[in-house]
Amino acid sequence: MNKRFLLTALCALTLTACGKKEEAPQAPVAAAAAAPTNTEEKLLNIYNWPDYITEDMVANFEKESGIKVNYQTFENNEALQAKLIAGNSGYDIVVPGAVFAKSQIDAGLLQPLDKSQIPNLANLDGAIMAKLDKVDPGNAHLVPWAWSFTTVGINKGKVTKALGNTPMPENAWDLVFNPTYTSKLKSCGIAYLDSPTEVMPPALHYIGKDAYSAETADHKAAGEMLAKVRKDIRLFSSTMIDDLAGGKACVALGWAGDINIARSRAIENKSGHDIEAMLPKTGGLLFFDNLAIPKDAKHPNNAMAFINYFLKPEVSASLTNELSYPTANKASVAQVTPEVGQNKSVFLDEANLQLAVSPSSLSNATRESLTSVYTAFKQGK
Repeated sequence: MNKRFLLTALCALTLTACGKKEEAPQAPVAAAAAAPTNTEEKLLNIYNWPDYITEDMVANFEKESGIKVNYQTFENNEALQAKLIAGNSGYDIVVPGAVFAKSQIDAGLLQPLDKSQIPNLANLDGAIMAKLDKVDPGNAHLVPWAWSFTTVGINKGKVTKALGNTPMPENAWDLVFNPTYTSKLKSCGIAYLDSPTEVMPPALHYIGKDAYSAETADHKAAGEMLAKVRKDIRLFSSTMIDDLAGGKACVALGWAGDINIARSRAIENKSGHDIEAMLPKTGGLLFFDNLAIPKDAKHPNNAMAFINYFLKPEVSASLTNELSYPTANKASVAQVTPEVGQNKSVFLDEANLQLAVSPSSLSNATRESLTSVYTAFKQGK
C-alpha cells in the first residue's frame, strides 16, 4: 500500500425514492436517462486487505442498498494475483495495488467500469487519477481505495532503550537495513512485511538503486544487503498492527497507515507504547490500492453500487479518520478530523512528497527475480 497527493472522493450512491402516484396523470414528458435496472441477486463478494475498512461501512452499505456483503481478506498482492489468474475466484470487488494492477489489466483479468453507474467518480482528485492513468489508461478499470507509503515504524521508548548510547540514525531506513542498528534492535523485535514486492523495493531504494529495477544484478545486490541483517529479523508479517501496538515488535518495515493504526490502538489500550511512523530522509515508497472488478465477477452492478457508495465524501472521510489512510476523494477533505489531517505521516508535506518514490509496474520476470531473492533472504540462504 504509498503520498501527499490530494485526497480523492468516493461519493454517494443515493437511491431516489419514487414520488407519490398522481391521481390524474399528466401527459408524458421526456425523462432523463435512467440508470440500468439491476437484476442481479442482492449479493456482493469483496476481497480486501486486513484491517482496511471501517467497522460500519459494510453494515451501512447493506442497510442503504439491501445488498448482502460477504467480506474476506488476503495478506499480500501475490495472494490476490494467484486468485485472479486461477479464475472463478467468486469475488466481485478486489483491491490490487497499483504495482500489480497494470499486469492484471493487460492480462484481461479486470473488467472495465461502467462509469454511468458511478456518478461519484466526479469527486476523485484529478492529480491522483493522472498518476493512475499510467497504470490504467483512461482510468477505465481502477478506482482508488486508499494510498499511503511504505516506511519504518517504531516504538519510541523500546527503540531508545535498545539503542542505548547509539543515537537515532539520520535516515530511518537504517533501523531495518543497517546491521549497526538491527544488531541492537533485535532485542526488542524487528518485523518485516511478508512479501517480496513490499520488502525488495525499499531495499533497492536503500542501496541507491531504482526501487523497481528490472536488473537482476540490482536484485542480487539488495539481497546481499538484506542477508547481513537476516539474523536480526524476528517477524515476517503483513498484519503487524497488533505486534507494534502490543509491544511484540519495536521496529517494523511497514505501511504508514498500519503504523498509525497501531499507534491509535496502543493509545486506546493504554499500553504505554508510543508508536510513530517515520519519515525517511531519502523518502518512503508511495502506494495506491484500488477497487477493481474481476473479469468473471458475478455481480458487477452491485460492485459498482458499492464503489459509488464509497465515493460519498462522508464515507471516504470515515476511512481516513478511522484508519489514517487518505483516499483520493477531494470532496472528503473537509470532513477529515484535524488530528488525522495534521498528522504528517498521513498527509506528507511537499518536501517529503517530493522525496517519496512513486509506484511502478513490475513485469512477470522482474517479480520472479525479486521473489527468488526475497525467498532466499527469508530462508537465510
